Amino acid sequence: MDKQLTVVGLGGSMARISRSRSALRAALEGAAEEGAATEQLDLRELALPIYDPDAGEVPASATRLMESCHAADGLLWSSPMYQGTISGAFKNALDWLHDLGALDPPFLHDKVIGLISAAGGTHGLQAINTMEFSVRALRGWAVPYVVPVAAAARVFDEDGRLQDETIGRQLRTLGSEVVRVAQRFAAPDPDHEAECARAAGRVVGVGAG
Repeated sequence: MDKQLTVVGLGGSMARISRSRSALRAALEGAAEEGAATEQLDLRELALPIYDPDAGEVPASATRLMESCHAADGLLWSSPMYQGTISGAFKNALDWLHDLGALDPPFLHDKVIGLISAAGGTHGLQAINTMEFSVRALRGWAVPYVVPVAAAARVFDEDGRLQDETIGRQLRTLGSEVVRVAQRFAAPDPDHEAECARAAGRVVGVGAG
């Protein structure tokens, strides 16, 4: 039997009702439907302190973040878009991952990462672009299909429930793509560039269905 893959979702916001958190849950559902074990790391629950490389003792919440992300086969990241970029809380979580550099393999080496943003206006790609820079810096691979949720207040109701099935389908597709590509990466001698190219071709037109 093939090894069950693990997909870890990181995101949300410090808000009690977070649309980016709801979007992350939907994407994790897509990963679970493909047979992956999933874990959600909610930034509000983690309540990470500001990353300080000179602080000494690492808090339990940061240890959980780093251990879960390093052990995962795939990741899903979801951030609100604040002032044209990712939230400070999400960036702080990524800063804590800097401490993974001392491990073997370092950082998020060769991990497959799916990206989501939730924007109040009509554009969400700025936050996605910022996350893509961080994926590369942490030595991971972003799947080509991304989900920038625009006008999130209309996509989710006041309790954070998803109201738009097209967006729901896109989020679940992203979760399933992370699992599919992670399975290919787990094969002996994977061709990472080729797998990402195939992923790009596979998901063209998903949002139009």
